[in-house]
Amino acid sequence: MDVGFTELEERTWRAFLSANVQLLERLDHELQQRSHLSLTDFEILSELAAAPGRRLRMSELAERVLVSRSRLTYRVDRLAEVSYVTREECEDDRRGLFAILTDTGTEALEAATDGYLADVRTWFFDLLDLDELDVVNRVMARMDAKLSSN
Repeated sequence: MDVGFTELEERTWRAFLSANVQLLERLDHELQQRSHLSLTDFEILSELAAAPGRRLRMSELAERVLVSRSRLTYRVDRLAEVSYVTREECEDDRRGLFAILTDTGTEALEAATDGYLADVRTWFFDLLDLDELDVVNRVMARMDAKLSSN
């Protein structure tokens, strides 16, 4: 059984891996330079800001941010140290914890958002025309659906 790649597949795969790593590193670097938030921190604060009552169970937050629970715990600990989030025990489950976005965290998120959006536009959207954007959207949605179902 031949599972090798064609030359085009190899180039495409390598380009995808390289672009993905470089894009995430660039976004992370720019965020940290401007706002002292990592990309993961920004995603945590964004998810909490969008949640009802600005709170989520840690387990749900880990799924939404796509990081391990141990990494999430570490990042939430760091965000709590600077008063961007607080933690609260779940009344119905003593083992569960909520992460809650504070007003200070909301302010930090708001201060970081414009720069983050500009960076995403510069390093992602501005490099695609409308047809390419449509193709990338369809392909990524298809990949996400297949990976999520397994």
